[in-house]
Amino acid sequence: MDSVETPKPRAAKVVVLLFGVVAGAAALAYLGITDRAKGMQEIASWTEKQAVPTVRIVQAQRGPQDQDLTLPGTLNAFYTGSLYARASGYVTAWHKDIGARVRKDEILVDISAPDLDQQLLEARATLVQLQAAVQQAQANADLSEATNKRTARLVTQGWSSEERGDTDRFTAASRTAAVAVAKGNLVAQQAVVSRLEELTRFKQIKAPFDGVVTARAVDLGDLLTAGGTSGRPLYRVSDIHRIRVFVNVPQAFLVAMKPGLKASLHVPGQEAAFSAELTSTANAVTEESRQGLVELQADNPDGALWPGAFVEVQFHIPSNPDTLRIPATALLFNRDGTQVAEVQDDHTVALRTVKLGRNLGNDVEIRSGVTLAQRLVDNPLEFLKSGDVVRIAGESAIPHTASAE
Repeated sequence: MDSVETPKPRAAKVVVLLFGVVAGAAALAYLGITDRAKGMQEIASWTEKQAVPTVRIVQAQRGPQDQDLTLPGTLNAFYTGSLYARASGYVTAWHKDIGARVRKDEILVDISAPDLDQQLLEARATLVQLQAAVQQAQANADLSEATNKRTARLVTQGWSSEERGDTDRFTAASRTAAVAVAKGNLVAQQAVVSRLEELTRFKQIKAPFDGVVTARAVDLGDLLTAGGTSGRPLYRVSDIHRIRVFVNVPQAFLVAMKPGLKASLHVPGQEAAFSAELTSTANAVTEESRQGLVELQADNPDGALWPGAFVEVQFHIPSNPDTLRIPATALLFNRDGTQVAEVQDDHTVALRTVKLGRNLGNDVEIRSGVTLAQRLVDNPLEFLKSGDVVRIAGESAIPHTASAE
């Protein structure tokens, strides 16, 4: 019986099929390993990038040659006179209304004071009586002196008793003393008359200096009481040819407030600016606000500046050319004090301690610790420390030396 043999072509197909399966599996395995290695490399690169913080850079700048500091202020008249009644009586006339310009000693109010007039008449009459009393006392003294001299001669010659001589002598002395008393009373009464005459001058209220009437609180028939100063003044006169400006300045800027410092005044509602000059400071700081009061003065020939008005005062403060400014957001506060984070050439961070000057709001002055060339981190993270590597925003990569470390 003949044996049956398997055809060779069928065996060759099986071998080829197995080889193809093995090759496909190997290719798939290679591709999978390659993709996985590439993904792991990308993950490692992404992780490395995320571990290096990205920072924004700022640099110190020099301030302007003149620093402008604007603060609110109040305008005041150079002189202000508040006028009250010094004589009691009724107002018979007033002559100037608010806004009127007046000259020194110009009459503003007329007052009728009959009681004061009567007191003056009585005082003058008493003065005349006392003058006559002095003359009478002097005559009595002269008579007593002559009698004493005659009696003294008679006593010496024995024609009169010693008792009579003593009586005439003491009488003369007494009447001489009476003359002194009469003269003293006369002087006292002259003082009373002078006082009342001076008071009668206050029946007319006059302007104390050249100025403008800024307030009037008197009308016809008003009853005025002498010496009253508790209520409103009858008149207020202000000298506004020159204006005083008072400003409360924060303590940090008081060192720059020196006499002669220039400033500009801006009054709301007026387009024109006015020039002013600092004249004095209070040399004291209030504990509540830590501010010091300064005074400026400005010429006001046209009367455009009104007392009591609000004004914006723009000080022109010369800047220190050695003082730099940086954004306040670049500061880092920790247990080592106030610092900034400098980014060095290799992208590593170095913390630098700085000495602050004035706080200007968005910026701060740096007196030491920073140069113009240094690159500083803006808004540094609190955990940032010296030696940390950072990436600068806008740059594609960090130096190889920094990344390798």
